Amino acid sequence: MRAVRSLGAVLLLLAIAGTACAEDQESVVSMLSQNRISITANFDGSEVFVFGAVKRESPPPEDSEMEVIITLTGPLEPVLVRRKKKVLGVWVNVDTVEVDAAPSFYAVAANKPLDQIVSNVEDIFKDISVNQLIRSVGAPSHIHDSPEFTKALIRIREMQGLYSNDPIPITVSDDTLFGAHFAMPANLVEGEYLARIFLIRNKTVVSEHSNMIEVRKVGLERWIYSEAHNHPFTYGLLCVLVAALTGWAASAIFRRVG
Repeated sequence: MRAVRSLGAVLLLLAIAGTACAEDQESVVSMLSQNRISITANFDGSEVFVFGAVKRESPPPEDSEMEVIITLTGPLEPVLVRRKKKVLGVWVNVDTVEVDAAPSFYAVAANKPLDQIVSNVEDIFKDISVNQLIRSVGAPSHIHDSPEFTKALIRIREMQGLYSNDPIPITVSDDTLFGAHFAMPANLVEGEYLARIFLIRNKTVVSEHSNMIEVRKVGLERWIYSEAHNHPFTYGLLCVLVAALTGWAASAIFRRVG
């Protein structure tokens, strides 16, 4: 059944590519295996298959190879990055840099290493790599190595499974069809996730397309999240009440057992 659905999606994509209007010689269209992810109490991650096709007005150029990059990014959010130092045997925060915006999630797929298929200029202009997506306007005047804080943020989120800088392999068929599987971790934040597809020749983006994935908490997770953000005082009282009842119940059980 899953194979039938996948085949149907590919046929639909080819139909869209065949009927799409484009001024460029080559353009890309894409689809997602799912455009909504629901976070429940037992959510342990998900998977998204991003696939696409190339629509051409004429035969492909013979003097260059077609390259494909797909990025999947989560909502941008401000982040505080702190540097610790050991003082008198105790680790303490000595410097702090506020990163104005960083993606909560980032993964990339490509048919080759990024530095081999896209130029630095295109990377900067299109915000393809995670380094270009992170925005840090300024740091305190006494901090002279602020780029190191950005590197630290990337390193920490890689360990958390939220960033992946090593490109996931992309399968390209007949210079027309392509696709890649993205693993979404359990610690996703709510928001709109953007899947972007770049068609590249001679290290220059010749076409791009994007799709959106909505990630939302549902059920009990949705209620807890809403209460904590919309009614913090009531939520705090409820937490205290639950803690008190849990402590009382545990105490009563131990008295009876003893």
